[in-house]
This record gives sequence, structure tokens and C-alpha cells, in this order.
Amino acid sequence: MALVDYEPPACKTLRLNRPEWNVIEADLNQFSATEYCNMIDLVAGGVPCPPFSKAGKQLGSDDERDLFPAAIRIVRETMPRAIMIENVSGLLDAKFDDYRAEIAEEFQAMGYHVEFKLLNASDFGVPQLRPRVIMVGLPKALFHHFVWPQPQLIPPPTVGEALVDLMAAGGWPLAEQWAARANKIAPTLVGGSKKHGGPDLGPTRAKRAWAELGVNGHLLKDEPPSPDFTGKEGFEDMPYLTVRMAARIQGFPDDWQFFGRKTAAYRQVGNAFPAPVSEAVGRQIYAALESIDNVKRQMGREARRLRRIHQERENQQNENREVA
Repeated sequence: MALVDYEPPACKTLRLNRPEWNVIEADLNQFSATEYCNMIDLVAGGVPCPPFSKAGKQLGSDDERDLFPAAIRIVRETMPRAIMIENVSGLLDAKFDDYRAEIAEEFQAMGYHVEFKLLNASDFGVPQLRPRVIMVGLPKALFHHFVWPQPQLIPPPTVGEALVDLMAAGGWPLAEQWAARANKIAPTLVGGSKKHGGPDLGPTRAKRAWAELGVNGHLLKDEPPSPDFTGKEGFEDMPYLTVRMAARIQGFPDDWQFFGRKTAAYRQVGNAFPAPVSEAVGRQIYAALESIDNVKRQMGREARRLRRIHQERENQQNENREVA
């Protein structure tokens, strides 16, 4: 029904890939969703992470970027059948116990039961760890229809397995050799912060983790390694990721396009909630709503059957009275 984001490049990316979608470029704090009241199956979104991340000083509700109040208001305005909100793992830290309880109370006052759960992207085929907290909410009496998605039994691909074809796309002859070294999943992809200087793979610790996989995390490049790229053991000679490679690490399909130059495009990638995890949770919400609808249909059929029986008995009684 509507997709709301206040970043112009993100909105242009949505329009580029799905021109038929209703993309609204707006600040959620100023956006009113009242026109969608009682029309929505699912309100889903990712509120900003810095208020709950260690990198963002974990100021919680004291951080001006906290959009949980806006999310609660939008749910109140629309009264959807289900809710899904994503954030960083820090939201589960003990210091936010009271804040999570306040969020749950707000939703309970509207008739919803909510649960928070930590999911790792690597459990759903994504080649990076990326732990994220998901909050799912449904009406109190119906939440038992929802079941959290289970981790896949097949391990995710390594960075090398996931990216070897992209590393070789420019004719680099050592791509297979590099892939054999990049034999683990990636660290959590970071670098999507607006306050972050440019397109790189995050702070020093993250860069060290990428270096162990044979990737130079100081920059992203526009193109994959060329045929004459040396790829020596020295840090500066390690290949760089492209935005497309980073997008694949996040689970984006290769046909998804990103609007904007490297910094704007990577900011979208770095801020993303991996699509395979979102899909796994979304499918479970869909199954819960389908189950609820099936119960309602069954109850409706049973009610109609009982009405028919009642009507038939009443007709028979009327006929008996007429005969008498």
C-alpha cells in the first residue's frame, strides 16, 4: 500500500526496481498513515539502529533518531493484522529491558501481543553473521498461530563461494585462488551510517576481519579486479569489494539495482535487513494470517451449517403444525 523513506536515493532505488509501488519520500515523524486505517495486513520496517548499537552510544529513547514512537503511532493509525520491526542485537541488552517492556505495553494497549527474537542471517543462507532482533506482533488471541522460522540445515556459502564469479568478472585470473582463501562467512557488513565518511567496510576491527578473508576493507571499487591485478599477500594488494558484491553479501538478488553513486548506493546496502531473513519471517507471518483466515472460514462454514440445520428443523416444525 505504501513504502516510506526519507532518503532520496533509497526512494529512487525503490522506484527504479518497482515503478508500480507507492513510494513516499517523507520523514516518518511527519508522516500520517490514517488513510490506511483497517486496510493493512502488515506494517513492517526497520527503525534506525544507532540508538541501540554500541557504535551509536546506546542512548535508546534519548537518541533523536529513535523511531519506535513513530512506528507505534503508525500501527495505532493503521491497526494492521500483523507487525514486523527489525533492529540491531543491542536492543536485547539488559539496559533496554525497561524500554522493550514499554514498547510491548504500548502494543498490548492496542490489542497486540509482541515478541522479540534474535536471528542470525547466516542461518538463512546469507554469507555473513549479521545478528538482528526482530519484533513480531499479532492480536493477542491469535499470536499462537505464528511460529518463528527455523534455521536452514544447509550452511551458508563462504565469501569466496558467494563472490568468486563477481571477482572473476573483470578477467582476474587469481579469483579461484582468492576464493579458496576466503573460506568463511563475512563479518557483519557495516558502513551504512550517514555520519560515516565514505564507502568502506567499517571500523578497524571489521577491516581486520575482512583482511583475513583476503579483502581490502578501506574502500569499495566501481569495478572488480582487472586481469593484471596482482593480488599479492600485502594488504594493499588485496582485492576490494564492489557495491554489487556487498549487495550479494547482504542477500540481495543480482537483478536489484541501486540508484546513486558508490557512497549513496553502499549506504543503502549497509543499512539493509538481508532479504532472505525478511522473507523467512514474512512467510511465517503470512502462514499465521492464512491459518487465522482458515479458522475463520471454517467457523463461518460451521455457523452456516448450524443455521441450515436450525432452519430445516424450524421448517419441519411449521409443516407439522400445519398438518396438525
